[in-house]
Amino acid sequence: MKNIRLFILFFLINCCFTIGQNTVGILSNTANSFVGYTLFTSQKETYLIDNCGRVINQWTSQYNPGNAVYLLENGDLLRAAKISNDYINFGGTGGRVEKFDWDGNLIWEFEYNDQNKRLHHDIYPMPNGNVLLLAVTVIDNADAIEAGRDPNNLVGIDLYNEKIFEVEPIGNSGGNIVWEWNIMDHLIQDFDDTKSNFGEVSKHPELLDINYLGNSAGKANWLHFNSIQYNDALNQIVISSRLMSEIYIIDHSTTTNESSNHTGGNYGKGGDFLYRWGNPQVYNHGTEEDRQLFGQHFPYIIPNGLPDAGKIILFNNGYTRTPDFSQIFKLSLPAISPGIYSYDSNFPYGPLVPDFIYTNPIDPSLFSAGFVSGAQQLPNGNILICNGPIGNLFEVDTSGKTVWEYINPSTKNGVWEQGIRFDPYTDTNTVFRATRYALDYLAFEGKTLIPGNTIETGSSNYNCQLLSANRNDFKNITIYPNPVEHNLHLKSIKTIRKVEIYDIFGKLVKTYNANNIKTLNVSYLKTGIYLMKLYDGLNYSINERFVKK
Repeated sequence: MKNIRLFILFFLINCCFTIGQNTVGILSNTANSFVGYTLFTSQKETYLIDNCGRVINQWTSQYNPGNAVYLLENGDLLRAAKISNDYINFGGTGGRVEKFDWDGNLIWEFEYNDQNKRLHHDIYPMPNGNVLLLAVTVIDNADAIEAGRDPNNLVGIDLYNEKIFEVEPIGNSGGNIVWEWNIMDHLIQDFDDTKSNFGEVSKHPELLDINYLGNSAGKANWLHFNSIQYNDALNQIVISSRLMSEIYIIDHSTTTNESSNHTGGNYGKGGDFLYRWGNPQVYNHGTEEDRQLFGQHFPYIIPNGLPDAGKIILFNNGYTRTPDFSQIFKLSLPAISPGIYSYDSNFPYGPLVPDFIYTNPIDPSLFSAGFVSGAQQLPNGNILICNGPIGNLFEVDTSGKTVWEYINPSTKNGVWEQGIRFDPYTDTNTVFRATRYALDYLAFEGKTLIPGNTIETGSSNYNCQLLSANRNDFKNITIYPNPVEHNLHLKSIKTIRKVEIYDIFGKLVKTYNANNIKTLNVSYLKTGIYLMKLYDGLNYSINERFVKK
């Protein structure tokens, strides 16, 4: 009788939970969430959804992701795609890049894919219209040994090399390669003194030890770069190596010839590493105890105008760590001046610890993603986190509280139905990365943005409301005088209830809170350019710039 009562109790609890809470799609949306449109790719579909999980736009490809995707300022979609290759296969491979217009028409395609080379993981849309691409190429064992590789550390007949190149799109198909960088040009080793790159590893942190195996166990895929992100202000590229558990910064201002050497470019080091961080034992500056990164993804320098601008944010997966759990890091770059990083040969590159660490506040093991994933710094200070393996997107505020959460309902076996519980590890709803775009992002100018249905089928059990104003309500905002010396006046249809002022480096200078802000006394500010973020009280914001005389 006792077991029957327990079964009935369990049934009622499970029944009520199922009825009362969504199982997929939007799980929560609070007033503290940053209002915008979230972009992600799942299977052959790329979705742009609002904060209630309703589809704003959708693009369909013939191919599964390969893996990154970006919404460009003109409304076009740039997407990596996966095509077949019988010779080069590992997690994250692709081989193809596609560009679609807002209406879903394919307007450009580029392939770099055969038995000797393959695009993989990340791409990046450059400000000049070109595209940065990440590719693996094959070098045979003879060339690997010539580069100083210990033959005992070779498995099979090939070793994979990593390179980055910039392509200028040509017409509807193809492009010109206008810049290249190759890790093979920046190797060191202390195994074979007959080779030209023989040297003391610890004295050359600007180079990579070709005999450090990391988590590759000597396999051909020994580096597994999984991210390339470009910083326009510094003209630098941030690279992530999953199997080295390191991040690197290189100079993009070089010519292709300079990038293959050790001098040249704005920073004078050619294509050598300007900075590295995460696992100092790779360059003999520490032990496993000093390691801080574990198979990380998506490191990038936070752009100017955002909170913590100039810092690196990344998703630290926890791959191979015991116990297994994931974290979000923010770390300050040890910059002597913009783009030039300090280094003491007696110590590894700083910082010793990140400035900010997020993990699950209740139990670290509850937040764990062994692969893919990412984190995005949002304008309001929140962070959008993608727990990729289980398609879980969630946003946390500065205190670590979850203020928005979503489960991707699109899987390799079809779209999930609301109210029915599935196993994401079986059905596979993986999301490589997710990006939230503000409502005033240029891509949305002149577009008809009418929310459609949710991706999942069935009825929602969550009464989601967009806690924001119409983006057009802020269209006619006026700030004057500009430049300003003393009082800055604000004129808007909407009631402005909060204003944040940031300096040109993205540092928050002052916050104003009031029921109806119309005038700001900025006489205390130093002469210069400032970014002003205005809020309407419903978490919708818009950015304006002004000059302080």
